[in-house]
Amino acid sequence: MSKSLPLFTSLPKALPKALPKALPPRGITLALSAALVAAALTATVSTAGAAAAHPAPPAAAPLTDVRIAAHFDLSAGQMPENIALLSDGTADVTFAAARQVARIAPGQAPRVLATLPAPADGGVHTPVLGFPLTTGIVHTADGTVYVLYATGTADLTGLWRLRPGQAPRRIAALPADGLPNGLALDERGRRLYITDSVLGAVWTVPLTGGAPAKWSAAPALASTGFLGANGAKVHDGALWVTNLDQGTLLRIPIRSGNRAGTPQVKASGMVGIDDFAFTGRGDDILAALNGPNTVVRIRPDGTETTVLNAGDGLQNPTSVALRGDDVYVLSAAYTTAADPNLLRARLHDHR
Repeated sequence: MSKSLPLFTSLPKALPKALPKALPPRGITLALSAALVAAALTATVSTAGAAAAHPAPPAAAPLTDVRIAAHFDLSAGQMPENIALLSDGTADVTFAAARQVARIAPGQAPRVLATLPAPADGGVHTPVLGFPLTTGIVHTADGTVYVLYATGTADLTGLWRLRPGQAPRRIAALPADGLPNGLALDERGRRLYITDSVLGAVWTVPLTGGAPAKWSAAPALASTGFLGANGAKVHDGALWVTNLDQGTLLRIPIRSGNRAGTPQVKASGMVGIDDFAFTGRGDDILAALNGPNTVVRIRPDGTETTVLNAGDGLQNPTSVALRGDDVYVLSAAYTTAADPNLLRARLHDHR
């Protein structure tokens, strides 16, 4: 099923190359809105007629007990981008525009674990977006948190490590002209995989840090004008990656010696697909579609069904996580500019 963002031909077709140094979150939202629309413009034109004739279907089972569990402060840059669940029922999230990592406990206000240092130029040279942002996050059993940071500067862009009681530390530098976005943990191999949405690549870095190695730069990872390779997860001997511009879900086999195999397209036609999570039912997936304001369930055969939409409270959903059958969905409100939030739901198996 094809998805597309709304068509607004009056909006500019690219972000300005430089935004004001002290750009407020509202300015970030407006600039990002323009970029998102421009990125999806071509796909929208080609499908506008079909979309008018066949409007998006309403959300369907198998998600129940759908509710907004937390609201965040848009004016403070609390646009949640990515999530890592802890075993005690809390969640660590990245607040993209605030440069922060925060812990969310049920019924409590976010507790900021770290604020990453601001770039000297304000982040105006961050590729595509023009503001510094925190993106992917994972944590290991010992409580260590790993997070990605994009600033457009060589001194800060890269992989950062947060250990309890210690200040955040960059442990791997990544290209300043790229946009590190998705972060996937391979605990058995003790390594991390990092998608670069601008350079169209996947990097790999040992858990201990060090120089990143370019793992794949296959054409399937490339952008078509905005952001390419995005979400990432290690699953069943492969790295699974989404491509926001191309609307695809890819499976890249992890070969012996940690070599990348040829990407296989597992699902397509989902422009705006962001991060995702496996449901624990084989290759069954829940994925966030940012621009269309939906969460879809992707079956192993590549078919997909809308299970959440804007009527459920989604505001540009960015990421999905599961603990058992408990579903967590973050919404950043990048273009809706209304209500960044954390949505909770319960998954039932209606195969």
